[in-house]
Amino acid sequence: MSTEQNYVAWFRNSAPYINAHRNRIFVIQFDGEVVDSERFAGVIHDIALLNSLGVRLVIVHGARPQIEQRLAAAGLSPAYAGGMRVTDAAALEAAKEAVGVLRLEVESRLSMGLPNSPMAGARIRVVSGNFVTARPLGVRDGVDFRYTGEVRRIDGHAIRSNLESGAVVLLSPLGCSPTGEVFNLLAEEVATAVAIELHAAKLLFLGKAATPAEDAAPVPTELSLAQASETLAQIRKSRPLDDPALAQLTNAVRACRNGVSRVHLLDQNIDGAILLELFTRDGVGTMVNADAYDAIRRADVDDVGGILELIQPLEAQGILVRRSREKLEMEIGQFHVVERDGAIVACAAAYPFNEGNVMELACLAVHDDYRNGGRGDALLNAVESQARGIGAKQLLVLTTQTSHWFKERGFVDGAIEDLPVERKFLYNYQRNSKVLVKEL
Repeated sequence: MSTEQNYVAWFRNSAPYINAHRNRIFVIQFDGEVVDSERFAGVIHDIALLNSLGVRLVIVHGARPQIEQRLAAAGLSPAYAGGMRVTDAAALEAAKEAVGVLRLEVESRLSMGLPNSPMAGARIRVVSGNFVTARPLGVRDGVDFRYTGEVRRIDGHAIRSNLESGAVVLLSPLGCSPTGEVFNLLAEEVATAVAIELHAAKLLFLGKAATPAEDAAPVPTELSLAQASETLAQIRKSRPLDDPALAQLTNAVRACRNGVSRVHLLDQNIDGAILLELFTRDGVGTMVNADAYDAIRRADVDDVGGILELIQPLEAQGILVRRSREKLEMEIGQFHVVERDGAIVACAAAYPFNEGNVMELACLAVHDDYRNGGRGDALLNAVESQARGIGAKQLLVLTTQTSHWFKERGFVDGAIEDLPVERKFLYNYQRNSKVLVKEL
């Protein structure tokens, strides 16, 4: 495939993500090391591109190395306890100076638009302000953290107003208390608090890659909340408490537990990591999934009653083929279900065919009360993963009324002739179902 064809294929594959991300709120946090790196220009370029695509962005920058540099220049040594900086008066002044310079640096870079591109000179409005209210961390385990603080409140209304006007909101790791004091904050905690307050669709951390140990395998590309918690426990055994990777995964777990659907941990050394993560199917980082789709699992015979109750209204409307209890019991091993508080709220079946390395997706159903939670997409992803796992090259679906839903997710029109011989023999010409195909 030529370079031009690769570009066309990539752009077409990116289109669904471009549409899905538009008008969504993303919070992006990057370390101070990123600002000092040669890749920072690319990060700014990618942020500006996201803004141009209609993504509503909150940017939170770190400042740790810049603060350390200022302390070293003044002949002072940083103090830490329990992984947190102890911020005395001198350290607070260093933090104010570092944060002020960094904020202006990021604002000036974004104000340039995209140099040497059709977007050169594009006005990207950047808004900063006192959106973060802080409180002192206080005395913990006998240590007075002085001007080290934690997030007390986020002015979500003000941030949303600026996002809706098209501005990029830029936040720094400093916060003011109601009494006018300034406190030094962890940038990761600021980003997490903002993502929770805004019910952000995504929280992205761009920093050092997290691995359980130097000689261990990297963290998987996708973690459930339970798996992320287990991985966090492993990392805590092998990383110092002040390690940024540890802070990122800790806050990823916290964000997912408090309503943020997806948190992405990205390696700052990968050029274009943000775009590759957001606009390709497999991404390049680690995604922590908040289990927004509840519990997806393989079905067993105890689920037959719940599945029947779920699919019978759709069978009555002619959307699904009627299945008897006996047939369902025989085929229960082919089903995935989404369970919420003990109830089956969604299901899908997968039937493999040896001929042509094909799998059929069937009986995809979601309860009316849960249609907007992404559970259909989750089941589709589960079946696609199963199909790839057995080496299937195509996923088929036969549908009478939901073809557009599948086409929006990469399926294209097929024909009865595309069906495996075994499946073609069972085709119901009276239903006249459309055949849709997706290449895997």
